[in-house]
This record gives sequence, structure tokens and C-alpha cells, in this order.
Amino acid sequence: MPLSYRLNVGAVLFGPDKQVFVGRRAGFAGAWQLPQGGIDAGEDPREAVMRELREETGTDKAEIIGEHPDWLQYDLPPELLGVAWGGKYRGQRQKWFALRFLGRDSDIKLDADSHPEFEDWRWVALPALPALAVAFKREIYEILARDFAIYT
Repeated sequence: MPLSYRLNVGAVLFGPDKQVFVGRRAGFAGAWQLPQGGIDAGEDPREAVMRELREETGTDKAEIIGEHPDWLQYDLPPELLGVAWGGKYRGQRQKWFALRFLGRDSDIKLDADSHPEFEDWRWVALPALPALAVAFKREIYEILARDFAIYT
């Protein structure tokens, strides 16, 4: 039986000067990414993105200002197939949202969750996203940088 895609949401959080939040993955040197995570059974994607934002950044002081019209997906590289997510998925199928940050930098607390996703964070210009992404997520980040440019 072929592996399926894990349903997931992602957040492009626009903050000061219309730059976006990126976090450096805990335990993965140099791997910067946007907040994202799985959708729980029966959970609405809009609720899921706010929950994931809170879990990964320590704050949900944000409002949804846009939604990508498509579900975007990526495949895991061969070395992660059968390893990531207990070997149950071939990649992720994601619904991406643009959000406006309503808080202050001090509201971001990466250690708010007992299993922190990120060990560092910063604000970057939207066009810089693809260059920061791991190779297998780069195409999605290129799409987001292009299609969410309307929010800058």
C-alpha cells in the first residue's frame, strides 16, 4: 500500500516592516522554516493554524489575513521516507495561511511548549524564504513568496 500525505497547516506570520517569522528547527543546524504542523482529526484548518502558531511560537497574537487557494504538498527525501512521522507518510499536504502579528517580539516564547519546535527565530523579508528552506520544501516556499507578496 502506498504511503499517503499527512494533512498539515502552515503560517506565514507577517510582523514588523512586513517581514515574516522563521524559526530554526531544534536539533537541525541551519534548517529554518515557517511554523507548521498537523491537523487533528475533525479540526478546521483555520483553528489548526492558530493552535500550531501558539504551540510553536508561544503566542497566538495574530489574525488570519489570507489563505492560499490550493493545498500544497511535498514529498520527503528518500532518507526520511519510512522514518519521519513513524514511517506512515510520504510527505505533507498543506493549507497555508497569511497572518498579521498583533503582538510584540517579547510575546514570542519558543519554550512555551514542552517539546519546542524551534531553538531560534528571526524576522526576514518574504523573498528570502526559499533560500532558507531545506531543499524538499523549497518549491513550496517559492510559491508562498510569490503568492503572499500581496501582503507586503
